[in-house]
Amino acid sequence: MNPVCHADLVRPTLFEFAGGESAFLALAAAHHARCLADPELNHPFSHPDQHPQHVERLAAYWAEVMGGPPRYSESCGDHSTMVVMHTGNGDMTDLGRRFVECFVGAADDAELPEDPEFRGALRAYMQWAVDDVLSYAMPEDVPAARRVPSWSWGGLTAR
Repeated sequence: MNPVCHADLVRPTLFEFAGGESAFLALAAAHHARCLADPELNHPFSHPDQHPQHVERLAAYWAEVMGGPPRYSESCGDHSTMVVMHTGNGDMTDLGRRFVECFVGAADDAELPEDPEFRGALRAYMQWAVDDVLSYAMPEDVPAARRVPSWSWGGLTAR
């Protein structure tokens, strides 16, 4: 049987499996709340110059990464733009670990599917994303025009 001809055999994207845009908005809101509650992460998440639609932009970014529509790319920028916003802040190793843990907990708070493979894919993405951001010491080190990554059940994919 050819899986291309049988939609029921095609695996949904992580975006679809999570529940679509509303699921990623709930995830971003829960993550933001957890970061604000964290004694170490709350400073970067509570500064007054944060974009007023930070949660919505974060949701759009993660949704696009996980196979959703390209709303972030179309209205906010590319992967390089996002990475530049998060570099040049000194040693953030522990903040990165805490950020991943807040993300994992936020998946529970947002009531995303508890499927172990799905949750593993989410954690693997966020660990990759944090490692990517932390690999640049200064904004000028970030390569220009990197596309928003695409993450699937098996990890990073080419777009």
